[in-house]
Amino acid sequence: MAWQATCTSATVSPVYRLLDGKTPELKVMQDNRAKKRPCPTALAATLLLACCMAGCQAFTTRARQEEIPIPPPIHHDHAPIEKDKVALPTYRISAPDILLIDALKIVPKPPFKIASLDQLQINASGTLAQQPILGIYAVEPSGSIDLGPAYGRVSVAGLTLDEATEAVASQLSRVLRQPQVSLTLAQSGGQQQIAGEHLVASDGRINLGTYGNVYVAGMTVEEARDAIQAFLSKTLDNPRVAVDVGSYNSMVYYIITDGAGVGQSVSRFPVTGNETVLDALSNVNGLSQLASKHHVWIARPAPQELGCDQRLRVNWDDITKHANTSTNYQVLPGDRIFIGSDRFYALDNTISKITAPFERIFGLATLGVQVIFRTQHPSQGFSGGNGGSAF
Repeated sequence: MAWQATCTSATVSPVYRLLDGKTPELKVMQDNRAKKRPCPTALAATLLLACCMAGCQAFTTRARQEEIPIPPPIHHDHAPIEKDKVALPTYRISAPDILLIDALKIVPKPPFKIASLDQLQINASGTLAQQPILGIYAVEPSGSIDLGPAYGRVSVAGLTLDEATEAVASQLSRVLRQPQVSLTLAQSGGQQQIAGEHLVASDGRINLGTYGNVYVAGMTVEEARDAIQAFLSKTLDNPRVAVDVGSYNSMVYYIITDGAGVGQSVSRFPVTGNETVLDALSNVNGLSQLASKHHVWIARPAPQELGCDQRLRVNWDDITKHANTSTNYQVLPGDRIFIGSDRFYALDNTISKITAPFERIFGLATLGVQVIFRTQHPSQGFSGGNGGSAF
């Protein structure tokens, strides 16, 4: 029997400690397995004899590299399953996630100098009834704004908002009596707009163009939003941005499919927090003809100090044929879903590997005999002149 141990909830990785106390107590199998437990007396005698023959030496233990045995059917009362899922911990941004960032307010800090392509909101009272001044006026490339045929143009480039207000009022006073003018900045044409997808680079930063780079790795969405607003506050007046995760590229799980002795394939998929084993395997179109439905399990990462593996056996027939959800586990970040191969296919491929070299040698030998015979008897076929064998 394989020696087993139990990983308790006190030593499970932080992912499981945050699942509202529903830490799965997973029955696990040690990496170094032995089919038979040796007798302690015989083992001590063997070690003593080895020390006497080899002298004082340092021994290191090496895990045997052997085929991973199939874990026995086990039940986990607290492991999240299809009908009893848990919410994942608060998401932490990491490379290579993609963030969706939209700037809600981008206004330069005062004193602001008006420049070409800026848009000004101008409201004036006491204007002509046929030509009111109310709305957004764009600053032309020449640096002036057009107030209409009756009022003319006003040069505002390089002026502050207060100075531009006085310049517009002075221009209108040529036509109107005591005009009242209100002028504000609607949109700065010289400021880069922040909108769309932003990739978290390998150094944990996002590029905001002319504003610079901001470090967001390890932060929640709210913390990243505050960090971006604080960074933009160096050049902007009370900026406001909206931040969301567009693609969860750093939280993934893997599906490893054994190729029955001809390699293994690995597929990588992002975790959304709601996948089960059945959902995950639907991404690879279920089990292939080489797969064994009896050799499917989840290998869940465990802290190194545990020194053991966490494996959850999946009963494929129960999930698909009987709608039994007891082994349709919720997939967590870092899970490896292993799909073993059918043993008969593996045996067939193994036999082919062994016999293939001999088949090639036999084929080359036969070809050589044919070439020699045809060279020595060019007028006869390989089977002889009378239809009999040449041998």
